[in-house]
Amino acid sequence: MQTLWDVLIIGGGPAGGLAALDCAKHGLRVLLVEQRLFPRWKVCGCCFNNQAQAILNSRGQNNLIVDSGGQALRSLRLGLRERETTLALPNGYALSRERFDQALIHAAIQAGATARFHVTAQVEAVSPEYRRVRLKDHQSGATSHAKARVVLVAAGLTQRCLPKHEAGLSDIHQQSRHGAGCVVFDDSHHYPVGAIHMAIGDRGYVGLVRREDGLLNLAGAFDREALSQGKGAIDAAQHVLNQAGFPVPEAVQQGQRWQRTAALSRSTGVVAGERFLVMGDAAGYVEPFTGEGMAWALTAGAAATPFVLKGVERWTEDLETHWKSTLQLTIGRRQMVCRALSSVLKRPRPTALLFELVNRWPAVAEQIISSLNEAKLPSPKGEPCL
Repeated sequence: MQTLWDVLIIGGGPAGGLAALDCAKHGLRVLLVEQRLFPRWKVCGCCFNNQAQAILNSRGQNNLIVDSGGQALRSLRLGLRERETTLALPNGYALSRERFDQALIHAAIQAGATARFHVTAQVEAVSPEYRRVRLKDHQSGATSHAKARVVLVAAGLTQRCLPKHEAGLSDIHQQSRHGAGCVVFDDSHHYPVGAIHMAIGDRGYVGLVRREDGLLNLAGAFDREALSQGKGAIDAAQHVLNQAGFPVPEAVQQGQRWQRTAALSRSTGVVAGERFLVMGDAAGYVEPFTGEGMAWALTAGAAATPFVLKGVERWTEDLETHWKSTLQLTIGRRQMVCRALSSVLKRPRPTALLFELVNRWPAVAEQIISSLNEAKLPSPKGEPCL
């Protein structure tokens, strides 16, 4: 006999992990499925801003980042055309996704959630009381089905968990850049701990940050054309670093393998449907800069529980409409700033002017960073934050 779960969460990243933790703490029967084995590395800047920490604190995870070895971030170092400037970075932390995602899932399991790894999910038929989800265990090869009153889809940029007729179309924004990243050993003094080092070039940008294990994390966003030439991300990253005047880590020079992502900036036509909500990167994404991506995902994860509680009791179309407006009000406004910045950074002249402005009046840039770091919690009742 199949277990009827209150909520089935597809995806074990920050959005899915925090939703699992919060729903379990509210006494719900939670099943989380993740297609990869943990711990696992992902292309990510590994940065957590004030908003991300405020969300974690609000869910009782005040020490999760520090206890996992998180390194305090105090500054943002910018490089453009062999010039540099440094800005204050309020209350940031760096922590690898291997450590963070594992710790968050562990907290969810301790709260009562069930987690299954190396399992993919496909949302299938809907009934008046639940959604049916097909699960495939890629270790055993076995296929099974689960029932859930609510399904949360947090399966990343290119999720394909929903039936085609319900999924809608993903609109990739014109001139969207593609992500790429790697982790390298680097014992030089060029990229010290405590700072985000951001190199800006004419075909993309690269962020470098020292992780808790001493390794150097590189994550960049590049024009598609740059990734299609030469050695792809290897050459694209070296080009950006050289343009900025940043030293190229030896491992990158030697051809360290990079992992790529799909186009970053995109919007999703459907973020809710009958007994499902879409969240995290799967609900739309914009190129982030100083930890905003993690904050968006955690904010969505924290916002989901009131909707799940209502959906378990009774699903209505109002929940779907309300979820869309909640995402727009809690995350969409923050993404607007990053969307504007990414647009500027695609144009050499405006980029140079912005850099000059930052260099002469750093307080202006620090005000923008502070606005991105402003902590704002979702309503505990699932009401839009105005």
